[in-house]
Amino acid sequence: MALITVTIDGNDIQVEPGTTIMNAARKLGGEIVPPAMCYYTTLKGSGGKCRACLVKVTKGSTADPRPMPKLVASCCTMAQDGMVVQNITSPEVLETRNGIVEFLLINHPLDCPVCDQAGECDLQDFAFEHGKQSTRYEFKRRTYEMIDIGKDIKLHMNRCILCYRCTMVADQLTNERVHGVLWRGDKSEISTYIQKAIENDFSGNMIDVCPVGALTDKHFRFRNRVWFTKPVDAHRDCSKCSGNVVLWMRGDDVFRVTGRKDEYGELKEFICNDCRFHHYNTYEWVIEGPRDIKRQSVISANHYEKETKPLPEVLYSKLDNSKWNSFTI
Repeated sequence: MALITVTIDGNDIQVEPGTTIMNAARKLGGEIVPPAMCYYTTLKGSGGKCRACLVKVTKGSTADPRPMPKLVASCCTMAQDGMVVQNITSPEVLETRNGIVEFLLINHPLDCPVCDQAGECDLQDFAFEHGKQSTRYEFKRRTYEMIDIGKDIKLHMNRCILCYRCTMVADQLTNERVHGVLWRGDKSEISTYIQKAIENDFSGNMIDVCPVGALTDKHFRFRNRVWFTKPVDAHRDCSKCSGNVVLWMRGDDVFRVTGRKDEYGELKEFICNDCRFHHYNTYEWVIEGPRDIKRQSVISANHYEKETKPLPEVLYSKLDNSKWNSFTI
């Protein structure tokens, strides 16, 4: 199959026909990758809802060099041969993202200090990179009571940004979906049908795909902060899923179990509820080693793959402080 060439922020990349602008940018990597709040590679039909990944196409293709008249969602727009795209090099794109952050935060509470998603929240990262320090919104925010949508999952609808990821997990991984988006417009909310509990074997993946703190693990809530824990790759023999997980440990205690996310915060393998909620003892797992956290976030802070020991005081003055954290003996 002949490859096509796409130019993104001055960088050329060859991709297969049918590749979206988003995935073409991910092949290049780095800062030019558009943010994504609703798009999820392994979930069919995701994308096009949050508008966080809008980019500017200044040249449609070699065959039709006309620019696209409006900004387009990179997650669902196919790349064309000869296409030229502006992302972080376009002031228009950056200004638009600034407005999208403000829009997403209209109802989203800024309760990061008490939210269990803090430190691994996509909206938190998005707001820091593209947001404003103040908001023009003066009206009362929508509020909901927290509810249990099963014995393992807590729904905090105040934080939901309606990305639809959790409903797609239920549609594509389970036999029967019992929750969805109710009502319309600004009244829309995620809820179960007639307060029915979600009890299928893969419902816990809704927690992993949620980009904010709307769906949280009831076993982990308020027990620890993610940056105090050490992520460890582990696996076990499981008849329902691959059994490949990340154990979030502090000392010898396992505080939670999650799937393995890539550098864009996406799962490539979904895990079952049995692995996620019912095995918190280390002897039940085969420990592979420390998890390599590639994302530039607080999760990667203070997680070292090599053991370090304090140096004698006589050497303190001889060390460059900027290199202290990487010095090992």
